[in-house]
Amino acid sequence: MATCLGLRSCGAPRLRPALPGRGLRPRAGGWEPRPAALRAYAPGPGGLPSALLRTDSFVGGRWLPAAATFPVLDPASGAELGRVADCGAPEARAAVRAAYDAFRSWRAVSAKERSSLLRKWYDLMVQNKDDLAKIITAESGKPLKEAQGEILYSANFLEWFSEEARRVYGDIISTPAKERRALVLKQPLGVATVITPWNFPSAMITRKVGAALAAGCTVVVKPAEDTPFSALALAELADQAGIPAGVYNVVPCSQTKAKVVGEVLCTDPLVSKISFTGSTATGKVLLRHAADSVKRVSMELGGHAPFIVFDSANVDQAVAGAMASKFRNSGQTCVCSNRFLVQSGIHDAFVKKFAEAIKTNLHVGNGFEERTTQGPLINEKAVEKVERHVSDALSKGATVVTGGKRHRLGKNFFEPTLLSNVTRDMLCSREETFGPLAPVIRFDTEEEAVAIANATDVGLAGYFYSQDPAQIWRVAEQLEVGMVGVNEGLISSVECPFGGVKQSGLGREGSKYGIEEYLEVKYVCLGGL
Repeated sequence: MATCLGLRSCGAPRLRPALPGRGLRPRAGGWEPRPAALRAYAPGPGGLPSALLRTDSFVGGRWLPAAATFPVLDPASGAELGRVADCGAPEARAAVRAAYDAFRSWRAVSAKERSSLLRKWYDLMVQNKDDLAKIITAESGKPLKEAQGEILYSANFLEWFSEEARRVYGDIISTPAKERRALVLKQPLGVATVITPWNFPSAMITRKVGAALAAGCTVVVKPAEDTPFSALALAELADQAGIPAGVYNVVPCSQTKAKVVGEVLCTDPLVSKISFTGSTATGKVLLRHAADSVKRVSMELGGHAPFIVFDSANVDQAVAGAMASKFRNSGQTCVCSNRFLVQSGIHDAFVKKFAEAIKTNLHVGNGFEERTTQGPLINEKAVEKVERHVSDALSKGATVVTGGKRHRLGKNFFEPTLLSNVTRDMLCSREETFGPLAPVIRFDTEEEAVAIANATDVGLAGYFYSQDPAQIWRVAEQLEVGMVGVNEGLISSVECPFGGVKQSGLGREGSKYGIEEYLEVKYVCLGGL
């Protein structure tokens, strides 16, 4: 049985598994075996929450071990946090079957009742927000304040979709024939498989699952191998909220088994919908799998966000927006600004103030330390990519304004870095860095900036700063992205649609549009009236 071993880097306890409980408990339609009782863990100062630390898969309302386990590491220290069930193809197929069986009854549950259950899940997340945040920081390295913000953001998706569950409307269409009536129904798709990344291990789940459950679908979640504890903690709270067995299932797996598990989740004939957040390359592989059985697909893929500062911009506002947009989660978000395009007339002032803000306001450290604003990157591979981008830029004439190398704290830490004299042929101008690197490109005209911003095959988010109303309209309409921040560096909100264009994905998440991704439109013609 998988166990949590300890969280040495943050002073958390070494964790001891207890024997699982046994018995029966009631569920709608009868009785079922009670899941294994929560393991008891040794208390410790500032330690992780024992009641939410789960290490087995969660399938059909039960906690199930796997034949093997895989380690989850603290990115700050490299220490092993614990071992989690390493599910393979058989476990993935069993989870899909459990979700399919549950769908037959869940789809018939009233919208009001689904709404109520999602609201209870939301309430439990808010009640446990501090404990959930500690789990995120431990397994992802994210600063604790950011992790606390993610938990509230994550919970808000459950609240939002608990409300949207009761707002799924059909239509009545006038027909030319007097003896006919035309109706449009919206019905849940079925089983949705959800594959999520490590950088927002809670919010990327609830943004998808909240919509799916509100629509009447059931789900199988495969969390990232780096951050499975968050997904399993959500499963524990879903169970406490009364979400019926089989409606929410979690199958963690190692990177070694990710390919085979992902293939099952994308090809099983019982699956009707796939929702994925991750790299464009992986998204293309999953799309090919989905094509054979023509499954509905939502994809939120890579970005390469431009951040444009025009001469008319308020420099201080632009710097504040740049700090928020670039360095959140150490630059490891899909909507982080990746290229800073600054007009010649304001370029030098912006670079100077941006450098001062980086040096003054950013503090690299362990995510559990109160002063920390920049935690570690998720692993050494991520650090190596930042190093490669910096090295390439310097070899082609860029200049380091501040930062530029690994931080002394350890192999997964990198200094917040600002580069000037960057050109379009450098790797950092052509590829998403996904790290704390801010390259600045000088431009002269609005047309030049828009051309540079759009010269990519992805288009998730874009930002620009200007005080010219006409320019604001022009640039907002011309940027080839799914989301635009105008004089604003943080744009995500549960009420607004999240998604991209080009190779940044398909579909939208959050907002009133998010639930539509899990609904089928059915036309009914009533004749002989």
